[in-house]
Amino acid sequence: MNYTYILECADGTYYCGWTNDLEKRVKVHNEGKGGKYTRARLPVKLVYHEEFDTKEEAMSREWHIKQLSRRGKEKLIKGVQ
Repeated sequence: MNYTYILECADGTYYCGWTNDLEKRVKVHNEGKGGKYTRARLPVKLVYHEEFDTKEEAMSREWHIKQLSRRGKEKLIKGVQ
């Protein structure tokens, strides 16, 4: 399985990505070994994820989420909680 995810950082910012091992990815970010963006904003928590069959679908969804403003990401997250 492939996943698109959004992490909320301790400072209230959001980080979006894709992975095939969601649990490991969140752990890596919280250990400070994830993207340089989240390293300075620890801890992070998973606030949104979607499951896809292919890597291409997950990457496409990630791109679309990255195009959203902060307000758009918050609306997306609230819509699935």
